[in-house]
Amino acid sequence: MGAVQLTLGGIAVLLGVVAWGMFFATIARFVRVIRLGQPDSTRNGPFIPRMKTLIKEFAAHTRMNKVKSVGPAHWLVMWGFLIGSLALFEAYGEVFVPTWGWPILDDWSLFQLLMELLGVGTIVGILVLIWIRQKNHPRRADRQSRFQGSNFKWAYFIEAVVLIEGIGIIGVRAAKSALNVHETPIWAAFVSHPIGELLPASPDLVSVFAFVKLMSATIWLIVIARTMTMGIAWHRFSAFFNIYFKREDDGGVALGALKPMMSNGKVLDLEEADPDEDTFGVGKIEDFSWKGWLDFSTCTECGRCQSQCPAWNTGKPLSPKLLITQLRDHAYAKAPYLLAGGKRDMAGDEVGLSGDNMYAGIDVLAIAESQKALIGDDGGVIDPEVLWSCTSCGACVEQCPVDIEHVDHIVDMRRYQVMIESAFPSELNGMFKNLENKGNPWGQNAKDRLAWTEDLDFEVPVFDGDLGDTEYLFWVGCAGAFEDRAKKTTRAVAELLHIAGVKYTVLGSEESCTGDPARRAGNEFLFQMLAQQNVEILNSVFEGRERKARKVVVTCAHCFNTLANEYPELGGQFDVVHHTQLLNRLVREKHLTPVAPVAEDVTYHDPCYLGRHNKVYDAPRELVGASGAQLREMPRHGDRSMCCGAGGARMWMEEKIGKRINVERVDEALGTAPSKIATGCPFCRVMLTDGVTARQSDGQASEKVEVVDVAQLLLTAVKRKPEPQLVPAGAPSLDAVSDAELDGKADVPTDETATGTPLPEEDK
Repeated sequence: MGAVQLTLGGIAVLLGVVAWGMFFATIARFVRVIRLGQPDSTRNGPFIPRMKTLIKEFAAHTRMNKVKSVGPAHWLVMWGFLIGSLALFEAYGEVFVPTWGWPILDDWSLFQLLMELLGVGTIVGILVLIWIRQKNHPRRADRQSRFQGSNFKWAYFIEAVVLIEGIGIIGVRAAKSALNVHETPIWAAFVSHPIGELLPASPDLVSVFAFVKLMSATIWLIVIARTMTMGIAWHRFSAFFNIYFKREDDGGVALGALKPMMSNGKVLDLEEADPDEDTFGVGKIEDFSWKGWLDFSTCTECGRCQSQCPAWNTGKPLSPKLLITQLRDHAYAKAPYLLAGGKRDMAGDEVGLSGDNMYAGIDVLAIAESQKALIGDDGGVIDPEVLWSCTSCGACVEQCPVDIEHVDHIVDMRRYQVMIESAFPSELNGMFKNLENKGNPWGQNAKDRLAWTEDLDFEVPVFDGDLGDTEYLFWVGCAGAFEDRAKKTTRAVAELLHIAGVKYTVLGSEESCTGDPARRAGNEFLFQMLAQQNVEILNSVFEGRERKARKVVVTCAHCFNTLANEYPELGGQFDVVHHTQLLNRLVREKHLTPVAPVAEDVTYHDPCYLGRHNKVYDAPRELVGASGAQLREMPRHGDRSMCCGAGGARMWMEEKIGKRINVERVDEALGTAPSKIATGCPFCRVMLTDGVTARQSDGQASEKVEVVDVAQLLLTAVKRKPEPQLVPAGAPSLDAVSDAELDGKADVPTDETATGTPLPEEDK
């Protein structure tokens, strides 16, 4: 042990003690800060399913691999960090004794191979990630970058440290190889051995490489310990907890049902709630649950959510990534004030601290941060335009590799704005009043809910107090009953059920809005009122029937999601299917037989609340095929489908900023050169039809392009007389479609088993 070893080793140990001390002190502070959030007992278990999800997402990189060019590279870097820690701690010995190695392991060739692979993998992986970041750098003027708004200084720092660590692993191994310390087989040192042949046999060189490796790690520890908001670094630790504590213990993402409104760790009973004691949504950063604070801390700023967000992609101010990072920065800036016991009432007056010098010892910046409104267009943390731009499509949640729950957080903030502040877009006033007084957002009279049946040449059965042998309750929905374009879908479904001999009934004037637009807009009071009323009616309709016999078929994707996923919380347990699922099953079972193919090119738009929120992707597409049409997929489809712009109650709000979302989606649809655009949701149909009309008036779309529901395509194929024409190339034969039942596939309610299958994904 020479002077070089003693000097470098002494410096490494001294700085290492400081760095590791700072690191663990910061982790302790993280725990204290995250606990500032509200309690949430729903995350406590069960242990085994949550651990299975964690292992799967972590080891197999299932969510990271949604972007295929990034997944493998990140996987290499991740393992290089985790197992490569062995090489880091080994360096503390190597810097003093260049020939030192882990007892037993150092003489095992497979361990040497593992270290070699980790070193090479880390270098290759980080170089690929560096290339991807530069390829998608915001400096590129010809397209928007998902890294727009991300902190590039942090990113470059992390990339440099990872690269140095990888080079350090190989460098130390090569220098030790030059010393001929161990007789490691070439296959276990396929990179470091050839490099070692070029290096001098110098113990000092081993110590220098070990020192460089230690210093890069030490500097990294010191920097991140002083920067608690550096999610790109801290996610290496917090992501494990964020994945484990995700909302759905079965591994699903936080889509479908919204998180119930909670206060003090319990679901809030609005009938017994006390405004002075309970929190109604989120009005201050400390109103978020501890899981919300963990979400903010874990964001890596990768921008996948941003790249998929329909609002961001059409020039709106909302970026899910920037929303989370703004909440994070505010949370950690305000944390010293909260940790000291500070608290402000709704008027902004201090109620947590007292005395003549109550702010003594608290950072002045934290005090200033405590005075900021969470939502506000004049110095607020989040601008109202950001909050109300969200369509709740769930693209951000679907793509996030660390399971951040953006939609739940946005709706929680909306709840406070609506119920406490009465601060929401003026257009929603009319919608709320119509829902409250008329039971539908259009303000139509309940007696007109059966007007859609007038043009049919058969009688639509209306519930008269006894279901008898009726199999399905057909939930028509507000759009299906009142909106002229959606009525065509309702009539088509009713006629197909009649042809297939399915025994069904409708509620008629007894039906009311499920409350979806009210809930997504943040009006939980109104949602609860409508939902409880509907649950009471439905339970009386199905009285005496077991759970599996309480069958409901729905044409609206939003009604489908609410009835299947949210009504169970209120005591409404029903077997809910979407009309595309039921019709597809009827085709497979040959109760419906297409007799003449629809020889047209059709593109299919996935409704967000049918696709992403409920994983129904196959049934509508199989129906398009059964009709004989040629399906042309849009670039964004399946779980990457672009929203129509109607969700999150946006259908009742004016779109004043940027390009209209429905026009953006129609432009993409027109790029497939279709004669028809098919969908499976009345909201989508309205928005897409308006978009097509706009493009037709601009002369950018043929007058023959039409937006239809898949049920209309099927009805045309079932009713139309056969014509002497060829089936278009690529369209499935009717026999092939009918034989689908032979391959073991079958549609089942998505609240039991998801029917969707993975679709081809494109890197963004």
